[in-house]
Amino acid sequence: MRNPVPRVAAIHDMSGFGRTSLTVAIPILSCMGIQVCPMPTAVLSTHTVEFTDYTLCDLTGELGGILDHWERLGLRFDGVYSGFMASPEQMESVARCIETCLAPGGLAVVDPVLGDNGVLDATMTPEMVEKMRWLITRADIITPNITEVAFLLDEPCTPRITPEEVRARLRRLSGMGPKTVVATSVPLLVDGRDPGQNTSVIAYEREEDRFWRVDCSYIPAHYPGTGDTFSSVLTGSLIQGDSLSIALDRAVQFVTLGIRATFGQGLPSREGILLERILGSLQTPLASCQCRLMEA
Repeated sequence: MRNPVPRVAAIHDMSGFGRTSLTVAIPILSCMGIQVCPMPTAVLSTHTVEFTDYTLCDLTGELGGILDHWERLGLRFDGVYSGFMASPEQMESVARCIETCLAPGGLAVVDPVLGDNGVLDATMTPEMVEKMRWLITRADIITPNITEVAFLLDEPCTPRITPEEVRARLRRLSGMGPKTVVATSVPLLVDGRDPGQNTSVIAYEREEDRFWRVDCSYIPAHYPGTGDTFSSVLTGSLIQGDSLSIALDRAVQFVTLGIRATFGQGLPSREGILLERILGSLQTPLASCQCRLMEA
């Protein structure tokens, strides 16, 4: 029987302070009319960016039991959406959840959280990168940032990338399994011009051999959790039935609004965007559409 309210299994960590992971995914998806069923991969005192001495409780040993119970209950999800992994073994639990708990026609989304700005996150290892390459073969859609694109392909991170290079990389990633690849924070060279601080979101749909592009307004601030925010809105929009281009627009515009609402408030950037002030915008129609086709 179809779920009267769409249901998503959200397999992410839970950070007690800082707006990231489940503390972002749960309010966003709930606001979009989607039931969130969390499977925490770890419990942390804070997220890992710009904080030190944080505590991390690895819940690898719990995931199998959670899945056993869900399977006995016969639970079926309209989406399985994963993010931060605390161990390589957790990725096998994500794959199992996709295989046994995803409803027919459901959406498997993997946000391959590995690093940013050309470096691995503090809790990531080469073994985690290798296992993530295995996990994305099970996904319908993946949402790496441009650093994670390079790690997944075992290629060098570059400060600038041409349209031809990014198209080739996204095609190679899609060839590993996912039908759709959405790359964020892309420093796209256009007509040989340096984009400076400006970045783009580039998406590739393999079945249509089609690329989409959304340019992001530059604001001189960086907030942890914006990648989680983007992927959560994208996932919710697609589960609501939006096209990929509309979902990309909604996600980019929501993140931009969050940064604008936070910038100038004088808060430490590590607290993340003021999500609570902008959640209501998810229930309003898009005022404009900026996503456009990119030449293949």
